[in-house]
Parts: sequence; structure tokens; C-alpha cells
Amino acid sequence: MTENDHVYYTKDHEWLKKREHNEFLLGVTDHAQEALGELVFVDLPSVGDNVARGDTCVVVESVKAASDVYSPISGKIIEINDQLDGEPGLVNVDPEDRGWLCIVHAEAAELDDLMSKDQYKEFLATLD
Repeated sequence: MTENDHVYYTKDHEWLKKREHNEFLLGVTDHAQEALGELVFVDLPSVGDNVARGDTCVVVESVKAASDVYSPISGKIIEINDQLDGEPGLVNVDPEDRGWLCIVHAEAAELDDLMSKDQYKEFLATLD
């Protein structure tokens, strides 16, 4: 199993990276950050907040517009990426690693309709 086997993507251009104990890193894809343009602010949730699948959990603001980031799973926010307070551009520079947004602890993995990296690439090709 490769690391990509533990990364899931949504049609709304979020990604989830499975860690241990039902913990998932959440972020936006490279495609999303590119469409948004230069980020100037990231409104992160609070640690301890509960999120429901499909609900807005983060708002990212770019020089173009503000956009909602939806949680692909239900759970509790257990950590946020504090680095984004002073450096929202990390999402632009490294969206699928250092630019992660928060960590969600999910009670149950709701991964059935999420896509693998290859499926996400195929989905992106249909958007062109």
C-alpha cells in the first residue's frame, strides 16, 4: 500500500489524508488553490468544534473572492494549522502538505464516495 492509498479527494476539491486512529488531515487541492489565486486569509475552525459532512468548516479568502471549504467527513476538529495565521500563502505554495487546514477526528470513516488520486485526476480532465 502506498501513501496515495490513504489520500481521498472530493468533487469540491478538498483532500483528506488518513492518519492513525481515525484522524484525517484536511486541505484543498492544488487545482482549488490555483483557481482561488493568492490567498490572503484563512478562517480556521476552533479546536473542539464538531463538523458534519458537507458543512463549511473553513473559509479561505483570496484576492479574488472568499470560498467555503466543506468537510468531507463528520467529526471533531482536534488540531488546526496555526502557521496559516501568518502565512495563508502556504496553501498556495504547498496545498497538499504544509498547507493543510485542520485535522478531523472521525467517529466513522465516510469515505465511500470520495475519490482516489487517479479518480480525481480523471474527474479534473472532465472539467476542461
